[in-house]
Amino acid sequence: MKSFTHINATSVDEAVSILRRYGSKANLIAGGTDLLGKLKDEIMSSYPEAIVNLKTIPGLDFIRQEDAVLKIGALTRLADIASHPTIQDQYAALAEAARRTASTHLREMGTIGGNLCQDIRCWYYRSPNNRFPCLRKSGGRCYALDGDDRYHSIFGASVEDGCIAVHPSDTAPALIALDARIQTSKRIVSAQNFFRVDECRTTILDDDEIVTEIHVPQPLGKNAFAKFALRKAIDFPIVNCAVMLAVSDHVVSAVRVWLNAVYVIPYQAKLAEQALIGQPLDEASADAAADAAVSNARPRHRNKFMVEIAKTLVKKTVLACQ
Repeated sequence: MKSFTHINATSVDEAVSILRRYGSKANLIAGGTDLLGKLKDEIMSSYPEAIVNLKTIPGLDFIRQEDAVLKIGALTRLADIASHPTIQDQYAALAEAARRTASTHLREMGTIGGNLCQDIRCWYYRSPNNRFPCLRKSGGRCYALDGDDRYHSIFGASVEDGCIAVHPSDTAPALIALDARIQTSKRIVSAQNFFRVDECRTTILDDDEIVTEIHVPQPLGKNAFAKFALRKAIDFPIVNCAVMLAVSDHVVSAVRVWLNAVYVIPYQAKLAEQALIGQPLDEASADAAADAAVSNARPRHRNKFMVEIAKTLVKKTVLACQ
C-alpha cells in the first residue's frame, strides 16, 4: 500500500470539512472491509491522499424505534442488525440480509453504511494494479462485454457504451423493499433512489457527503430475503432477492420485489409485482411472479444460469411472506 494521511474525524461536520478540503482525493473508512482490499490491490488509477476515519465519530452506532420508524446509525455493525430482536421480528428481510452478508468476522466489522456504499463487483474492475482501466475508471471500454461474464448483469448494460458489472450489497434490496429512507449529511433520500451508475461512483453521494442514518417505516406486510451464493459464508451473492408483501381480502394488495447482483444497481422486478397484485398468495401466483421477474432478462453467453436462480429466489421469497 502507498502512504496516505489518516484522519480521525470527531464529528460529521469535521468529516465533511475534511472531504471538502481533499475533494475526490479522499476516501471514507468505517469497517474497511471493502476499502482496504481496494487499496492493497491498487485497483484504481489514482490513490487517495487522505483516509477519513468515521469510527471515531460518536453517536452513529445505534438501533432504536421512534414513532413507528426503525432508525439505524450508519456505523451500526451488520452483526448487531442481524441479531436485534425487533429487526428479526418485524424486519425479517433486513435481519436475514445482514446475517447472510460475508462471514461472521466481517459482520463484526462491516457497517450498514458501508454495505450500502460498497463498490461494484467485477473481476476486470477489481483486477490488481489497475490491469484493466475500464469504463467505470474513466477508461474506454467494458472488458466483460467480450470477456468472462459469468457473474455479470442479466438485465443489460448501463453507463455510456456499456457496463455489465453488478451491485453486490445484500442489505440494499432488503432496505429498498422495506421502503427505507437514507439520511446523509445533506439530505434524506429514498433507498430506491440512492444508487447511481457513473464513473468511479455507485451512489448519489457527493464527494463531501456522508450517510448518517437509515430510517425504515413499519412494514406494510410480511417481508423476506433469500440469497444464493457458491458458499453460505463469505461469498458475495450470485443473486439475492427481497420481498415485502401485504394481503387483504385473501389477495395481494401491495408488494415490492427487488433483486440484486443481477444489474449495475438494485433491480426492481416490476413485472413480478404486477403479476402478484390482486392474486391469491399461493404456489401458482408465486410461479407467475417468478416467470415475470425474468421475462425481460437478457443474459449473456456464460451467465444464463443466473436467470433460473433469480426465478427460484423470487418464488421462494414470495412464498416466505405467506
